[in-house]
Amino acid sequence: MNKIPSRYWLPLGFLATITLAFLFLLTLTPQQVADKETAPAADKETTQDVPIGGPFTLTDTQGVSRKAADFRGQYLLLFFGYTFCPDICPVTLQTLSNAVEKMDKKGLKVTPVFITLDPERDNVDAMGHYLANFHPRFVGLTGTVEQIAVAAKAYHVYYAKAGEDADYLVDHSAIVFFMGPDGKYLAHFRHSDSAETMAKGMSNRID
Repeated sequence: MNKIPSRYWLPLGFLATITLAFLFLLTLTPQQVADKETAPAADKETTQDVPIGGPFTLTDTQGVSRKAADFRGQYLLLFFGYTFCPDICPVTLQTLSNAVEKMDKKGLKVTPVFITLDPERDNVDAMGHYLANFHPRFVGLTGTVEQIAVAAKAYHVYYAKAGEDADYLVDHSAIVFFMGPDGKYLAHFRHSDSAETMAKGMSNRID
C-alpha cells in the first residue's frame, strides 16, 4: 500500500481543522453568530467580579449637570448609543420605552437612561429633540468627549467613530444595562430582546 509522504501531513491537518471550523459555523444561526461577536461585558460581573457601572458626570437635556450618584434610589434601564444611529438605537429605545411601560403597569418604576457615544453631534438640544419620540421619562445624557469616555469605560462599552465625514457612523456595543437603586449592576439584555423579555427579567430581579 502506498504511504502518504510525511511532507503532506501538515497541510492535510490544517485543511481538516479549517473544514471542521467551517462545519461548526454552518450549525450556528445568524443570531448566534451575532451574539458571539457582541458578547456583553456584563457577563464578567458574575464570572470575574468586574464591576459594571461607576461614577460619571454628564449633562441632561435640560442642561443640568448629573452625576451617577443622583440616580441612587432608582432602578435604571440604561443604553449607550447616538442620535444619528440609523437602526439599532431607535429600535432599542422604543423597546426600552415599551418595557418601562410594562413595568409601570406592574407598579414598578424604572427610569430609562440614554447616554450618547457621539458628544460631538449630540448636544443638549439634539438629545432633547431625539428623546421626545420615546418614553417621556427618558433621561438623556451628553457631555464632553472625555466625560463620555469615562462613562463608557465604567460600563465596559466599546465605541469607535467609523469615518471622518459629516455623516459618520459610530460602531458601539448594543447592551442594555439594568441597574439597582444602589447603583450596582443587576442584569443586562441584548438589543434584540423583546420588551416582554426585559420586563420579565427586571421583575425577577426586583422580586
